[in-house]
Amino acid sequence: MVNLVRDEGRRVAIIGGGMTGLAAAHKLEKAKEKGLAIAYDLYEKTNRLGGKIETKRENGFVIERGPDSYLARKESMTRLAKEVGLEDDLLFNDTGQAYVLKGDQLYPIPGGAIMGIPTEIKPFVNTRLLSPIGKLRAAGDFFYPRITAKDEDISLGHFFRRRLGNEVVDHLIEPLLSGIYAGNLDKLSLKATFPQFQQVEQKHGSLIRGMKFSKPKKTSPKVETPKKAKGMFLTFRNGLESFVEAIESKLDRNSIHKNSDIEKIYKQDGQFHIVFENGDIKHYDEVIVTTPPKVSAKLLADYPYFDYLDQMEATTVATIAMAFKEEDITIPFEGTGFVVSKKSNHAITACTWTHKKWEHSTPEGYALLRTYVGRAGDSAIVSRSDEEILSAVLYDLKQIMKIEKQPEFFIVSRWKEAMPQYNVGHTFKMSKIKEDMARNVSGLYLAGGGYEGIGLPDCIDQGEAVVDQILKR
Repeated sequence: MVNLVRDEGRRVAIIGGGMTGLAAAHKLEKAKEKGLAIAYDLYEKTNRLGGKIETKRENGFVIERGPDSYLARKESMTRLAKEVGLEDDLLFNDTGQAYVLKGDQLYPIPGGAIMGIPTEIKPFVNTRLLSPIGKLRAAGDFFYPRITAKDEDISLGHFFRRRLGNEVVDHLIEPLLSGIYAGNLDKLSLKATFPQFQQVEQKHGSLIRGMKFSKPKKTSPKVETPKKAKGMFLTFRNGLESFVEAIESKLDRNSIHKNSDIEKIYKQDGQFHIVFENGDIKHYDEVIVTTPPKVSAKLLADYPYFDYLDQMEATTVATIAMAFKEEDITIPFEGTGFVVSKKSNHAITACTWTHKKWEHSTPEGYALLRTYVGRAGDSAIVSRSDEEILSAVLYDLKQIMKIEKQPEFFIVSRWKEAMPQYNVGHTFKMSKIKEDMARNVSGLYLAGGGYEGIGLPDCIDQGEAVVDQILKR
């Protein structure tokens, strides 16, 4: 039971109206409804909430400009969807073969591979994606000693290259993991991104053996008509932005402040002072900062504890959604899309055949492709014109599929420094920042995609966890 002094209402400011800020506001709204003496204000710099979530709904198309789904096994987002009345709108993705583009040829990702780590021998031995020497080197994982101590942090690239070899990393693991972080595998932190792989190595010695052991056991097939396998991802019938709209509808309108440009946050005389661009100053008991790391560092520039946030790297990327008439495009592959080997000479980094992965996204008679460009250390293409990006993307796509006409329409979405990079040491530096905040700026909290997980459910978890801390105070 949370104890609050009811005759002294606590005032909380939430800075940033993305997924983290929305989750925090929703939890505070529920606390108010339960009679707790707490008030909140949500400040967003732009004229809309949702952050990187942005859905284009037009002429029967549902096109995501930012993230398009979330991992179903991370249940906090599904739970929140139920709370805001969208349970019936949840949709799993259609499953299908995924590929890796190496050179100008698509190769199926070997069956049983988990994030590129082989767990079944036959598909791995038979794949033409890797050379015999590359496969033999990967088998060395069974014999190599553990390469990390329990609380050690090394790069993902160093970890996987030592265990499985360069070829498996360059043509299988890197394309898959870069699709999540758009980062440099040789700089990304193992501890901050995929600590479970480190735990598997600690427990089983071999990564392949451990991942195979951790796979769910297959049950004997029943005689009944087999059901279509559920995908790993969930989204909403009317797009992710419908989720944002549903949350916003549950919040107190008077607590939402869009087009609010904040210049500085500091604490004085036991209260936080929020200074706005127009010179206004408002006071709060607690502040939750959910903005990107560099923005957060600027807002908190009065303090020496946040230098790391300003130093954090962030990758610039873009997505290009293209709608074609079905007869104008031929995809000679059964599946839902592909990722691109970093060793290939292509502008694109991945492509989703969206109409095959998300049936609800595309009206009958059309095909919808969503392609990605921009990677760590190589994002120059993102600054080119829409037409130049389209031309480069179509050139790459025409190497592997038949495209007879220009798209009916296309949408380029640029995301400048949008993908925070959790490089080696990230978890230790964030722990130090939290200690400094607790000791010197009590009542200030950081949460969001730049800190402890970039997925939408991770952002929800962080926003709600901070509110739990505030309510316990």
